[in-house]
Amino acid sequence: MLERALAAGALDVYTTPVQMKKNRPGTLLTVLCRPEGVDALMKLLFAETTTLGARTYRAERRCLPREWVSVHTEFGDVRIKVSRAGGKILHVAPEYEDCRKLAAERDVPLQGVIAEALRAYETGGKSE
Repeated sequence: MLERALAAGALDVYTTPVQMKKNRPGTLLTVLCRPEGVDALMKLLFAETTTLGARTYRAERRCLPREWVSVHTEFGDVRIKVSRAGGKILHVAPEYEDCRKLAAERDVPLQGVIAEALRAYETGGKSE
């Protein structure tokens, strides 16, 4: 369900173990999406789970402005997400999927690829 929801436009999907009525164990499925995606994701939820009902809530979402830069590492190129506020860099994060893929291809620890990507960003190792 998680992968299908993401493919159908969900922004994020996660599960939380919960205790239901009559002390039954259950799983809370949370799907975050844009308002225009609710109908399609509800249809998917009813088709792919055993639930008979679901609750929806509207929420505000605030995002920091971000940009992508690419850095070259010994493992390959990695995209870096840079977020700013007031002209100052607040966060720098290597793209997880880029790092995961390179770690698997090179048979090296994921954390090593992440660290190398951050090092490349800090030293200005941007790729063309």
